[in-house]
Amino acid sequence: MNPGTRWRRCSSEARRAGPPQASAPPLWGAARTRSAERGGRLTSDRLLSADPADWPVAPGWQALVDEFFASAAGRQLRDFLRERLDAGAVVFPPRPLRALELTPPDAVRVVILGQDPYHGRGQAEGLAFSVAPGVALPPSLRNIFKELSRDLGTPPPAFPRPGGSLVKWATQGVLLLNTCLTVEEGQPASHAGRGWEVLTDAVIRHVAQGPRPVVFMLWGAHAQSKRAFIDGSRHKLLMANHPSPLSALRPPVPFIGCGHFGQARAWRDAQKSG
Repeated sequence: MNPGTRWRRCSSEARRAGPPQASAPPLWGAARTRSAERGGRLTSDRLLSADPADWPVAPGWQALVDEFFASAAGRQLRDFLRERLDAGAVVFPPRPLRALELTPPDAVRVVILGQDPYHGRGQAEGLAFSVAPGVALPPSLRNIFKELSRDLGTPPPAFPRPGGSLVKWATQGVLLLNTCLTVEEGQPASHAGRGWEVLTDAVIRHVAQGPRPVVFMLWGAHAQSKRAFIDGSRHKLLMANHPSPLSALRPPVPFIGCGHFGQARAWRDAQKSG
């Protein structure tokens, strides 16, 4: 896929987000737990500080994050973010490392890779594909919920809360990781290539090299480019087109009908029984 096409698709996500849906399919059919509340409400809809010390992460990720921000790439990224904030840029999300805050490395059971955060005001909450409660569902997220319902037949969650927020998934072991973790308002891919990819590649490698086999859901060419970091003989690799309406029904592997949620559940159950 042409890179320009990917970025145009991301831009169209914000424009085509329809009115709030009356309901949305379930968050993987899992029982609700109090852990789903750990993410709490975000106090701002934008990034206020370029200091990584203000972005909490689970203790198991701290050494990896500290190592990155001590590196040349990490320092350059921090300086870039500070310059953009000082220039008055509106940057999303408010907590760039929220995926690492809500899903400790020893809790990861499934990895879903996204590209960069939604660039509309109030949308991004630091988790791939997720939007804040009550926000209109972007087209890709609507298709994710559509496939989840088709695959597992579970009832929809309430709208507006949780609506399109995937915080519950994150607190139950689904690492919802964008490969670029910040973006400027109305400018998709504006922070791509600024250093975030060095950190997120390290996160993917850390999970892939860990002791626990996990499911990697790689949707679209961008996510599938990370396949080289993952040992398919140890982990479950599930690949399909991106859930965007531009590709969700197209060959070679349409997202709608891929059955990834059921396959992930079956594989996890087999791992437990084995």
